[in-house]
Amino acid sequence: MKLLIDECLSEELASHAEASHVRWIGKGGAKDWQLVPVILAGDWTFVTKNSWDFRGRPDAPGTSGAYGDVDLRAGLICLNGPVGMDLDMQTELFKVALDDLDADPDLVNHVLEVSLENAGDEDVRVVRYALPSEGNGETAAST
Repeated sequence: MKLLIDECLSEELASHAEASHVRWIGKGGAKDWQLVPVILAGDWTFVTKNSWDFRGRPDAPGTSGAYGDVDLRAGLICLNGPVGMDLDMQTELFKVALDDLDADPDLVNHVLEVSLENAGDEDVRVVRYALPSEGNGETAAST
């Protein structure tokens, strides 16, 4: 799996996996919609904390966002945390995502969301679902 990390996340995350960073491929400063063709052409699984920008609102994933009209993609990993998520928190959520991928690496047309809603909260929620929706509602696995 080829991982491309969004510039809203630290470049240091790439040291935890075989990954590249948006800045390293010369796309620093690109808008989300400008990254989509690059992501698709490179067959990248994209890692971001800008979840809404790519999958749309959480209550209606795939109805908007940069991936709303994309039929085939390698996958999307959303690291969701409180505003101002520091490197330690990014790393913790990314490692949870990598552990989940070890168990099931197939993310084609799926989203893997790893969420920590509050900085003091110890519960990390892991959810996978199809995007675009397969019409059977959200399928989720939580930890």
